[in-house]
Amino acid sequence: MKFTLENKDTKSNARCGFIETDHGKILTPIFMPVGTLASVKGIHQRELNTDIRAQIILGNTYHLYLRPGMEIMHAAGGLHKFMAWDKPILTDSGGYQVFSLSENRKLTREGALFKSHIDGSKHIFTPENVVETQRIIGSDIMMALDECTPYPSEYEYAKNSLELTYHWLKRGWKTFQETEPLYGHSQTFFPIVQGSTFKDLRIRAAEQVAELGCEGNAIGGLAVGEPAETMYELVEVVNAILPEDKPRYLMGVGTPVNLLESIARGVDMFDCVMPTRNGRNGMLFSRNGIINIRNEKWKSDFSLLDSESDCYVDLTYSKAYLRHLVINNEMLGAQIASIHNLAFYLWLMGEARKKIQEGVFEQWKSIMVKQIAIRL
Repeated sequence: MKFTLENKDTKSNARCGFIETDHGKILTPIFMPVGTLASVKGIHQRELNTDIRAQIILGNTYHLYLRPGMEIMHAAGGLHKFMAWDKPILTDSGGYQVFSLSENRKLTREGALFKSHIDGSKHIFTPENVVETQRIIGSDIMMALDECTPYPSEYEYAKNSLELTYHWLKRGWKTFQETEPLYGHSQTFFPIVQGSTFKDLRIRAAEQVAELGCEGNAIGGLAVGEPAETMYELVEVVNAILPEDKPRYLMGVGTPVNLLESIARGVDMFDCVMPTRNGRNGMLFSRNGIINIRNEKWKSDFSLLDSESDCYVDLTYSKAYLRHLVINNEMLGAQIASIHNLAFYLWLMGEARKKIQEGVFEQWKSIMVKQIAIRL
């Protein structure tokens, strides 16, 4: 993987560039649709390409490990071939999913023991086997095993958690260096900065991660309940330490406003289930604000979903029609809303990139964060 930094905004820390992988180029800043189970829920791969224009998607090690399992994944030739997706894929290590199983897991220096949410069977993720599993999945970018510290956390818990994450990181990085890709394309390894909401722990973690010299770095454990301003402050602290010549990935974030504010603080990559999950529940994001399509006010509104929607997706459906589909739990409603939201997120990333290149990002952002947060 190679990252090239192209432009920097003069009034913020926003920057744009591109990442080159064996499965294609990724223009940054970028949003990655979440394809947890080898599928972006409700979206055909053709639509990911043509309507949404996704450049990279995210898969999940925990879920793919359980189903279909690594025997099937290996026999298929990896995730790209299994799901017929020929562009880049990033896999998260499963650490967040194990974190969410707090009542059914136990963390030790060896690894994370957990019970499957499917059948209760017992498993263990170690820093080593998580790398080996992601070798079998064949993602272009794999993540280190970490503990996503819950919010709020006591300082002592967060400190011990960070020490465990760093212990795992060193082992995972060693395994990555000692193993080879399986399918003829290169893979890269991103470590993750943790440390909860404690500035000194975040600084320590960022220094440890930067010292490894990996091809990219991630920031985890945010957007888990802390105030947005706390998240922004910690992103600034961490990005002041992480290498400027490597891509920075803020995991699991977030709202369109979160994305723009984080770009302003030097983040390059994002993922979140929000555009698809919220879309399935009738929430639409647009340049004009946020629409709850279930509201009665849209029942006889025959205008298009967005007055300028052709700029980011060609969906010639009215608000009234989409409301009808969503209210009646028609699958097409969830599909249209998901495509619309993902296309808007990718459009927003493209616009941010363009404004950075033009040298007007900060001025544009200050207008957009107000506009896209309006409840219509």
